Amino acid sequence: MSLEVRWLPALAGIDAAQWDALHDGRNPFVCHAFLSGLEATGCIRGDWGWTPHHLTLWRDGRLAAAAPGYVKHNSHGEFVFDHAWAHAYARAGLDYFPKWLCAVPYSPVSGPRLLAALEGDRHALLQAMERACGDDAFSSAHVNFHDAGEAPAFDARWLARQDVQYHWENVDGWRGFDDFLAAMDNKHRKNIRRERTRVAGAGVRFRVVHGDEATDADLDAMHALYLQTFAEYGNHPALTLPFFHHLAHAMPRQLVLVLAVSEGETIAGALCLRGGDTLYGRYWGCHADLPGLHFETCYYQGIEYCLREGLGRFEPGAQGEHKLARGFRPRRVHSRHWVAHPLFREALAEWCRQESAQVERHLVHLSDRLPFKHPHASR
Repeated sequence: MSLEVRWLPALAGIDAAQWDALHDGRNPFVCHAFLSGLEATGCIRGDWGWTPHHLTLWRDGRLAAAAPGYVKHNSHGEFVFDHAWAHAYARAGLDYFPKWLCAVPYSPVSGPRLLAALEGDRHALLQAMERACGDDAFSSAHVNFHDAGEAPAFDARWLARQDVQYHWENVDGWRGFDDFLAAMDNKHRKNIRRERTRVAGAGVRFRVVHGDEATDADLDAMHALYLQTFAEYGNHPALTLPFFHHLAHAMPRQLVLVLAVSEGETIAGALCLRGGDTLYGRYWGCHADLPGLHFETCYYQGIEYCLREGLGRFEPGAQGEHKLARGFRPRRVHSRHWVAHPLFREALAEWCRQESAQVERHLVHLSDRLPFKHPHASR
């Protein structure tokens, strides 16, 4: 039966149950509630370079496959940096923007991107992306932070890029934080204990609450902390307070807040989302400059949550080699890119090959710096 391609300007018109039937529900970022919530609460703005343009395939009137997508006029909020590509286009007198991006806005988190039950429908999604570029609507199509298991759907014309993130994994079946520390060498174990002792000694206590346990005051405090972080770095905060409240109501057990309290006041916090077997750390902020507060709020409390809840993985966000010393392992993340211009595609293919070789060398170097007594046993 033939497939009908529809490009949609919003997720509000798609039945949530049909959308969520296309994935296994283990990754919260591709859920209809998360993506549509971004649109409904003012987080997706065309003037910031994000215009919803979702790719959907329909069979006999029902949604058969989909890819969350956006027309982009800049690279803001993507975390797969292609500024050099845009500059190369400009030097050649060509327009790199608009381009089309399949991704989760503002979220460098790997997960399913080609949402379909049938492998053939995944190929159909990619063909629709290629046609959109061939019709001169876009210079290129990009699928950022896709699951490694989706790689076979892409042919060699889709350029492959990879990068490194740092993930905590319960590779040895640790039952508690002391078990985790016992796997480390003495230097790193003592450093973590010292950091945690300093925070506790300063009188800071922690509350870990899910969305349905969080009060309006908790959500307001977390959003204020989020704004504080963006103000310190001079960036635009894309997520609105209504979006935080939306998460608490629409995804009540997937939203996890880590709140640091001192003398009755919330002084720091981290917003996380919980998946099937993974905790995802997304945003943090603080109103106090205390040694070790960042590490305790963003890392150690998350690790303890995973151990307590039986989760096997904690992904605390992009970048940060300092995470190595705290037990996070380097892991590859992947993206694929369709470049319509044949000469640019050929040139960028070599660029991607060189980049991948550098990433592979860097991974070996990072793995040699792990703090565990037997760092390569579970590499």
